[in-house]
Amino acid sequence: MANVAVIGAQWGDEGKGKVVDWLASRADIVVRFQGGHNAGHTLVVGDQVYKLSLLPSGVVRGKLGIIGNGVVLDPEHLLSEIAKVTAQGLKVTPENLRIAENVPLILPLHPALDKAREVARGASAIGTTGRGIGPAYEDKVARRAIRLSDLAEPEVLSHKLDELLLHHNTLLKGLGAPVFEKQALLDRLLELAPQLLPFSEPVWQLLDEAHHTGKRVLFEGAQAVMLDVDHGTYPYVTSSNTVAGNAAAGSGVGPKQIGYVLGIAKAYTTRVGSGPFPTELKDETGRLLGERGHEFGTVTGRPRRCGWFDACMVRQAVKVGGVEGLVLTKLDVLDGMKELHICTGYEVDGQLVNRLPASIAAQEKAKPVYEVMTGWSGSTRGARSYAELPAEAVKYVRRIEELVEAPVVLLSTSPDRDDTIMLRDPFAG
Repeated sequence: MANVAVIGAQWGDEGKGKVVDWLASRADIVVRFQGGHNAGHTLVVGDQVYKLSLLPSGVVRGKLGIIGNGVVLDPEHLLSEIAKVTAQGLKVTPENLRIAENVPLILPLHPALDKAREVARGASAIGTTGRGIGPAYEDKVARRAIRLSDLAEPEVLSHKLDELLLHHNTLLKGLGAPVFEKQALLDRLLELAPQLLPFSEPVWQLLDEAHHTGKRVLFEGAQAVMLDVDHGTYPYVTSSNTVAGNAAAGSGVGPKQIGYVLGIAKAYTTRVGSGPFPTELKDETGRLLGERGHEFGTVTGRPRRCGWFDACMVRQAVKVGGVEGLVLTKLDVLDGMKELHICTGYEVDGQLVNRLPASIAAQEKAKPVYEVMTGWSGSTRGARSYAELPAEAVKYVRRIEELVEAPVVLLSTSPDRDDTIMLRDPFAG
């Protein structure tokens, strides 16, 4: 049986949480390999709703969860999230949660810089969550990040804080924002150390052992391919690589161990924050999709922009993301709509193109070319087999498969974890 990597195939918020939760019932280990607490997964289990942003979704299933080195970790948020789910009846201890000893930490100065830069950008703001993700990744590649293992070495920690503050306080002062004092940061990190270090582990070693003992691993992506720092709609992207290839680097395994790559896409398209969105609907239909789909960000609470399914963009995500099978979610949101539009390409300066251009100006000019399909009057909500779907819904799914050049292997028909139609078992490879 293969390992499975789950990634978003649009701009995030595709329903990865439910899919990972559903798949986790058959995995032994669930690994987060990139992003931070700027991503959110909502899991509905009976009458309980769990909103996770750092914890791997597998903790809800009682599985071993791993936070890999490709994540940037906010210690305060992690402890707060653990306390929250503990109050809901879950148990999170070093027995079922391990954190890479080399994971970079998000400190209070990171969100401060994040927010100060967004204010300075004014109308050109990128639309970050303001949680310090970008500045933390910048410190990582600049080789000045404080990592979890540093909390065990006070002298090293003190020295690294000097270097970190030299950089950040200079920037904060230039932006007219308050600066940080070393001692307060040092004291707080040393206070947090005994709470965090018991979770620390060389997780690459743990995953290597899991590989040799035949355990199933589920790699849980955050955000989505079109928010990838290299392959997304740059600069309106996140600060990490969200494609499946990063599951290896972000957790410490070889590329062959990633296994089957599952891409998640809604039956329509949404986006939070700024950036190009060719199929966005700023009319009654867009409002209707938002209301039916309860489109508000798990982490930020911001309303999501809504539009028709963009097959051209998803096909691009399939190619660069390494997607082998697609999960289509929220099909039920389209119930009762007379006509459905699918974007098959774009018109840019009078030319038809079959990809989303890398150029910002070209992205903004891109006008969607639509194919119109007949909607369905019946209900797909709660369907658990293909036979329960209206014929027009089946045609819609089949046409998406043709256009994105990947098979739909799972269909989600409601937020409930069991309202899922499996057409192919991802763990079968």
